[in-house]
Amino acid sequence: MTNPFRPHRSAAGVRRAVHEALTPLADPERARGVRRYLKSPLPCFGVKADDFRRAVKPVFARLSLPDAESWKALVLGLFRDATYRDDWWAATLLAGDRRARAFQTMESLPVYEEMIVTAARWDLVDDLATHRLSAILRRQPREMKRTMRTWSRCENLWKRRSAILCQVPMKKETDLDFLYAVIDPSLGSKEFFLRKAIGWALRSYAWTDPTEVVRYVEKNRSRLSGLSIREALKNVGV
Repeated sequence: MTNPFRPHRSAAGVRRAVHEALTPLADPERARGVRRYLKSPLPCFGVKADDFRRAVKPVFARLSLPDAESWKALVLGLFRDATYRDDWWAATLLAGDRRARAFQTMESLPVYEEMIVTAARWDLVDDLATHRLSAILRRQPREMKRTMRTWSRCENLWKRRSAILCQVPMKKETDLDFLYAVIDPSLGSKEFFLRKAIGWALRSYAWTDPTEVVRYVEKNRSRLSGLSIREALKNVGV
């Protein structure tokens, strides 16, 4: 049996180690429920999120990530050749490895774009949007805002959602003009995941400035969906 703590250098080796780490924790009944809920084309092990991270992180800890290209190769190798949805989750976790902080630049955005478009489901998209895209936005705001504005108007639902959510962790650093700019193209959409994203993004900023969120909602009430309004004002005493 392959030792999951050996410093694997190939994505295939890492994948085998991840599977071996997860197999003892697998819950087939939970796996079936998760797969139905996510409408996943791939099976999964059914491991709870906290247990998943505890099992997978030691595998990653022994990896060598000397440069951005090595890191990208492992992340995309795990993702592209996935046989379980857990491989996608593992790739997302590796993408956020602390050793990869310096790699969170516009040059890495095509990696995340591929993952977002391929996964096409909130369980991966939201993590990438709120953590990885936000990291690039902090590092290269001008270039990233330009690209996110383009994403916010594109045909792909998940890229639009990602553009809306990329400022969620930013609190007082939120650029309101940018936030409203990426929300605006989706205000008339009937897509649940866009309406939900709009509400989530506004609700997140409401913790910082509830008055501003109330003002925005009132000004755009005729354009906002009921779902977006409810989500935006969920923690606001109005």
